[in-house]
Amino acid sequence: MKLALTHTGRCLLAFYFLLPGIMKFVSWDMHVALMETHGMTMVPVLLAIAGIIQIAASICLFLNKQVVVCALGLAVMVLLINLNLHDFWNIYEGVDAKHETQNFFKNMGIFAGLLLLAAANMDQSDSAQEEK
Repeated sequence: MKLALTHTGRCLLAFYFLLPGIMKFVSWDMHVALMETHGMTMVPVLLAIAGIIQIAASICLFLNKQVVVCALGLAVMVLLINLNLHDFWNIYEGVDAKHETQNFFKNMGIFAGLLLLAAANMDQSDSAQEEK
């Protein structure tokens, strides 16, 4: 049962990042506008990097490869996105602070899930190395 829950959680987290990663390229102008509204710089470069990381890490998570690295990388990305795009403590024209607050705390739950996934896979890596 533990294995099934771990695989299900890993795949759901992968799916959670895959679609937004793809959408960064499909809805490029919308994402650029959002990032610019929040005063971000180097928007095209950062947006492309975020999309590539999300897609690549999702594929690795689906394939159960480099899970610790991908989970921790996505966790860092979630924190950076939260601080820069879901900064509910700042006022932006046309941005709903209540919605940004909800997104911020939802992302903290995703962050926690990524940390747990990384920790669970560290245990598996440690066990596999001990067996060698």
